[in-house]
Amino acid sequence: MTFESSSLNQPAGETLAEPFSPVAELVEADWVFGYGSLIWNPGFDFSEARLGRVHGYHRAFCIRSTSYRGTPEQPGVVLGLDRGGSCIGMAFRLKPESRRRAIEALYEREMTGGVYVPRVLSVSVRGAQQVRALTFTANQRSPSYEQLTESEIVRRLSSCCGQRGLNRDYALLTLRSLAEHGVQCSHLGRLSVELEAVPCSSALEAKPL
Repeated sequence: MTFESSSLNQPAGETLAEPFSPVAELVEADWVFGYGSLIWNPGFDFSEARLGRVHGYHRAFCIRSTSYRGTPEQPGVVLGLDRGGSCIGMAFRLKPESRRRAIEALYEREMTGGVYVPRVLSVSVRGAQQVRALTFTANQRSPSYEQLTESEIVRRLSSCCGQRGLNRDYALLTLRSLAEHGVQCSHLGRLSVELEAVPCSSALEAKPL
């Protein structure tokens, strides 16, 4: 998978999704785009899932995690959609009867702490179809937004753990899930090679994913 350079202006066809309730009434999208843990743990009902690509954003480890994959004392790092390039992920079509519950659950899961900005983006799904999908992009104004060196990302992934388990598992599960769909992410692949060379800290205790 390759990333093309892109303007940092708002991509064409992009709209902000209202971050306040009643959420489900305001988000005009029947699809959700996942690029990280949503790929392997969506947590909501859907009628179909297809590979899709968004333009104007790329997958990046740019969000500090002090609960799910780290602690305040030893923060981990998780993925966000950051400006520029493109990203291949999974587009999930919501079921009409559970659409409201799904979107409310996603907001509860993703919008804690203001680290993400909800947006409705145009997604090219397999079959050349364009759909409008809700996704959560990195909030560059959040104190939790960070631009880290690759060595620092590897250090955190290999040494941090939070409420949802080891930070390294988060990265490796995302890589594995993409690979199962035939997607080779060069950035995640490179990080996985480095992680394999760095032993997991013996002080970490594996927890449920």
